[in-house]
Amino acid sequence: MKAWHAAWAAVVFLVPQASTAADDLPGAARELARKTSGFFRGPVAASYRNLSSLPDSELGRVRREFEAALPVFTEGGPAAEARFTLSENPAQFLLVEEIRKGEESQVWIAGWKRTERPAVAVSGLNLERRLIWEQDEPILDVAQAADKLVILTPSRITSQGNGAQDSVPLMPPKPWPRDVRGRLRISGGRLAAYLPGMQCSGSIEPALSVQCKASDEPWVLESGSRGILLGYFAADRNYFDGRVVGQNGLPKSAAPFYAAAAAEEQGNLWWLLTLVDGRTQVLDGNMDPVASFSGWGSDAVGISARCSGGSQVLATRPGDGNEPDAVQAFGLSNHMPIALAPAVTFGGPVTALWPSGTSSALAVARDAGTGKYAAYVLTMVCGP
Repeated sequence: MKAWHAAWAAVVFLVPQASTAADDLPGAARELARKTSGFFRGPVAASYRNLSSLPDSELGRVRREFEAALPVFTEGGPAAEARFTLSENPAQFLLVEEIRKGEESQVWIAGWKRTERPAVAVSGLNLERRLIWEQDEPILDVAQAADKLVILTPSRITSQGNGAQDSVPLMPPKPWPRDVRGRLRISGGRLAAYLPGMQCSGSIEPALSVQCKASDEPWVLESGSRGILLGYFAADRNYFDGRVVGQNGLPKSAAPFYAAAAAEEQGNLWWLLTLVDGRTQVLDGNMDPVASFSGWGSDAVGISARCSGGSQVLATRPGDGNEPDAVQAFGLSNHMPIALAPAVTFGGPVTALWPSGTSSALAVARDAGTGKYAAYVLTMVCGP
């Protein structure tokens, strides 16, 4: 799949000049219908997918416009197979058709100029970071509780504070998957740790005491002061498998995702899932998709700082997992992201991004030079 995406990126970014110009999406669909009828005079079986920032509902418009513009042929025989993809580059939205009939195939691109989405930073807002821990072993999560710091790694849970250190080794029921992830939750001295195929519970007072067991129970995903979601983690992968339980208690199925964050817009709470396919999907309170966009990395977290409407989403930028990374704060405008503050950069990739209370986040980055892992608290600083 990675090789296919690399080839796809080459089509989208290197060959836009070969595309046919259209005024809008309906015009692009009609143009591809014209090319299709010139290539094959017979029935066409079409499939559709969306890799753009346009809402998934636009696929229905593509289908309707294409079918309405395609001539009706009476000849029998097998249908040609057509695959339509909505995509984009910095200048255009693109509708790409890949059609195959027997050994013959064609690829056509119809593009139309994109309108700029709002991306104006709010004056006076800044995202600040503060280093709280650094070590050689990978850090999965760090939680602060009163005068103690609790660190979750692939091998152990450690508590630091008051000049003392407690540590409990982790014994997973089977080897961890590659790029193992983990999550800590601490409330009132009680501790919960979520890991692939395993969950731990216990206390941090007066000393660290933890019991772990094999488990396929969902992880608790908080977001700011209002959002909470249950998500089932794929035990042999590094993402959630798409099964979720919303705040109404009803189970739902979504696409597999890396992270979930909630944001408010016009008094409504929307969930944003960073999908495995590279898009970010926006869902309503019933966990039904309403829009999607591209341009974020795999990690996102919701916070509730008092500024900018009291709801923000911190998101990483896309990358290959090795280059320096950045985290930026966003709000929502018509279900699309709007930058609220300049990005905070790191000396290497961000390997974890989790809530740290309701108004801040915990980011872990691996320094590209030293290889050390550093945990930072990210806090939104409001303007006057």
